[in-house]
Amino acid sequence: MRRAVEYVRMSTDHQKYSTENQSDVIRRYAAERGFELVRSYADAGKSGLRIEGREALQQLIQDVQDGTADFEVILVYDVSRWGRFQDADESAYYEYICRRANKQVEYCAEQFENDGGPVATIVKSVKRAMAGEYSRELSHKVFTGQCRLIELGYRQGGPAGFGLRRVLLDERGEVKVELKRGEHKSLQTDRVILVPGPEAEVKTVRWIYSRFLKHGRSETEIAAQATRSSLLFLDAAFQSLLKDETFLTLLRAEGLGSLPSIIVEGLQEPRA
Repeated sequence: MRRAVEYVRMSTDHQKYSTENQSDVIRRYAAERGFELVRSYADAGKSGLRIEGREALQQLIQDVQDGTADFEVILVYDVSRWGRFQDADESAYYEYICRRANKQVEYCAEQFENDGGPVATIVKSVKRAMAGEYSRELSHKVFTGQCRLIELGYRQGGPAGFGLRRVLLDERGEVKVELKRGEHKSLQTDRVILVPGPEAEVKTVRWIYSRFLKHGRSETEIAAQATRSSLLFLDAAFQSLLKDETFLTLLRAEGLGSLPSIIVEGLQEPRA
């Protein structure tokens, strides 16, 4: 019986590609072909765009290269689980490292035969390119969707900041709950907006901006006066507070890769 290991990867909680589902398919494949599964390499919650951060795949490659691998075959659910590398040759390179060490990589849920023939080679090349293209298209769609939601005034992640709080809205725009630090929405149809925080924080923000904009006080002077007045104040967050675009009715969407950043002005009235 030939010894084999499995490699599984899941980038999100998507049920289709859960590590358990991948393992089920791999184990059936192994049983049908007489493989003995001796080890599992798992990268849970890891992006397939690059090998950095994928400790399990790195360990697998290292085991193959240093000669300590006590198996003949590496079983993977499909080409996309091996990786969604933006350069299809990178995906092929890691497979070549294994094959050069006489370790065969076999994809258990693909329709082509893992026989190393010309048809399998061509189809794998196409699948690698498709896996990378899927990530590029998804990134563009996500960015476009975020830009649209920002234009509608919805928060796209990150803490609310001093003087503000995050509130969760349902699909009808009705308030569900105020989100505490570390809490996130659980439904795709929910949205997050910013609202004024506790009165003491709101008072402090208004006081700081009044001194800075109306009275021309420096940051040092404002900080000193705030300390003397015993206002609720976070010294470490002071400079970032004055530069917080939320209070300037600006919302920003950071660019992804080659996509540009956008700034949308005038979306909400100043809250504090």
